Amino acid sequence: MLKSFLQNLLNTLSKRILKKYKPDIVGITGSVGKTSSKEAIATVLEAKFSVRRTSKNYNNEIGLPLTIIGVDKTPGRSVLGWLSVIWKAKKLLLAQDKNFPEILVLEMGADKPGDIEYLTDMAPCKVGVLTFISHAHTEFFKTIKKIAQEKRIIISHLRQDGFAVLNFDNDLVMQSIGTTKAEIITYGFKDGADLRATDVNILKDEVTGWPSGLNFKVLYKGSVVPVFLPGVIAKSAISSALAGLAVGTIFGVNLVEGSRALSKSEASPGRMRLVKGIKSTLLIDDTYNSSPEAAKSAVETLFQLEAKLGVRRFAALGDMLELGTETENAHRELGFKVAELGVDFLITVGEAAKYIAAAAKEAGLDENKIISFANSVEAGRFLQEKLKEGDLVLVKGSQGARMEKIVKEVMAEPQMAKDILCRQGEEWK
Repeated sequence: MLKSFLQNLLNTLSKRILKKYKPDIVGITGSVGKTSSKEAIATVLEAKFSVRRTSKNYNNEIGLPLTIIGVDKTPGRSVLGWLSVIWKAKKLLLAQDKNFPEILVLEMGADKPGDIEYLTDMAPCKVGVLTFISHAHTEFFKTIKKIAQEKRIIISHLRQDGFAVLNFDNDLVMQSIGTTKAEIITYGFKDGADLRATDVNILKDEVTGWPSGLNFKVLYKGSVVPVFLPGVIAKSAISSALAGLAVGTIFGVNLVEGSRALSKSEASPGRMRLVKGIKSTLLIDDTYNSSPEAAKSAVETLFQLEAKLGVRRFAALGDMLELGTETENAHRELGFKVAELGVDFLITVGEAAKYIAAAAKEAGLDENKIISFANSVEAGRFLQEKLKEGDLVLVKGSQGARMEKIVKEVMAEPQMAKDILCRQGEEWK
């Protein structure tokens, strides 16, 4: 009852604030890539505008108003904290805040049917970005068709003078074109995308020989602009950067300005971020969250990295949550992928992840190369003992698996965890 009252109050206050200040709103949703796209979009737009972006993963009916109001930390169960939030919202309405942002970049999540409609009703968008549609949260949506219907609201609610920014490489996203009246801008790797990435290269650090980031070229309306993304190696990071550049063009940020902004940005915690490990190892930290498509892509990236002869590749994979009836099948498919690629050692964390281990064994991976743990703390201790100089390690799982604890256990500078890893705040401890 109290939560419902608070939610309605935040909704009303947010609508009134938006009506008063009239910021342009960029809304982002998708099964994967929301947060990294949000970061890229905000980074590009900050080249010319004052921008506020969704803090952390506050992308729901409570978190979205906090971003609009300008609060970057939820008060949780603190009554005084919520009174402070409400007072801050009231002050925005009673006085004129000259520093209120020109553009709000809002991540919009969908855990259940009706979520995107609720959020876009609260914060109608000028630009709707649809990153990717795939199996995620199927526990609540049951079918991929229902997931697609929900995600497409981000562009179907747009007015005719709005802009729909779509991932050209995802068929389910491109099937959404008929649902919007807005102008459409596409991005991707395939021929036909408005902004297209080509000539992708993984760069190496001259001293260590380890990967240091990605560079690629962007083709747009006859122009070709190089882009460098530091500290990441995943193809998905390029998709997010393209989304950022596409939104930038809508607001008059040219590709050169956008590229320059992206080259100075830091990789987001827990999203295919490169982290130096103990014993001169390299960690791929993808612990922010997980879903079937994202997990397969991450494992493929682990094997795309060039490494010295004899270097071992470890995959530490945790539960993928909220998949409902797809849980067993999705984890088994990941296990088959791991075995197909030939990982040197597979570590699983959690009950559902045991299906990964079982499928990998069935597919021919030596059982001596597979071990399962109930929690990430135990897995981290095991990995610390197992690692040798030069090893490559991918760590990935859903939030509930808390796989960042593994990264903290084996990173070279654990004192930097607060700045580098996800979920390091007091609320997670």
